Amino acid sequence: MKNLEEIEIRLLLEAIFQHFGNDFREYASPTINRRIRKFMDEQGVQRISDLIPLVLYDENISSNLIHNFSIPVTEMFRDPKIYLYFKNKVLPKLKSYPELKIWHAGCATGEEVYSVAIFLKEAGLLDRCIIYATDCNDVVLEKAKKGIFGIDQVKLWSKNYHKAGGEKTLSEYYHSKYDSIIFNQDLKQNIVFSNHNLTVDESFAEINLILCRNVLIYFNKDLQNKVFDLFDRSLPHYGYLWIGEKENLRFSTAFDHFEIMDEKSKIYRKLSV
Repeated sequence: MKNLEEIEIRLLLEAIFQHFGNDFREYASPTINRRIRKFMDEQGVQRISDLIPLVLYDENISSNLIHNFSIPVTEMFRDPKIYLYFKNKVLPKLKSYPELKIWHAGCATGEEVYSVAIFLKEAGLLDRCIIYATDCNDVVLEKAKKGIFGIDQVKLWSKNYHKAGGEKTLSEYYHSKYDSIIFNQDLKQNIVFSNHNLTVDESFAEINLILCRNVLIYFNKDLQNKVFDLFDRSLPHYGYLWIGEKENLRFSTAFDHFEIMDEKSKIYRKLSV
């Protein structure tokens, strides 16, 4: 029975890839299996084989399932001590560049995009930056582009901001409306939000800094290597790569091309050879 279910899962993921172009075939098995089961319970479906035609022929079901596969978990200035290292050790080095291209891969709903934009602004770098904020999920991208978030999260975000070394008060970067906050337009003007799928799409520019935090933990080893190679090709010499605290470049095929800036922060710099 277990083997049959594994076959059905592979068929479902292959059908999604062939029909919609979204590739989840190399996501970590426990994660993808758990989300399929949760979705089946929500839909009242008993067998995966019964789910496949629903996904292929019902646009709402397919859209919801693909959204469930890429549910983001994020917050502003997540892991403040790591942001403090970024602010004190990486931003000063970026000041030597006349212009900066930053890629936030897997940006989710955008909280960390705005976090980095705030620190770039405080460092006097935002005006000479282009930030490419990408994700494969159009629903969360649209939320990120609007920059509107629930006001109930602000207390935690403000605490994170100050722990990370913020120089002002977080409220200077947004205005409130009803039960929401809206980030100021000057933070958004140099951010380009775009759909990009790390599993199938190629690099689109030479980037000085790539952030991809807590995305790769959902990929299997082969797909992690594929994405690390993509980042390697996208970075020039001395470009920076910043990944999640639970992720590791060390055992990837691209590791020899990087030096460790800070092991705990998971910030690396591309070598010149």
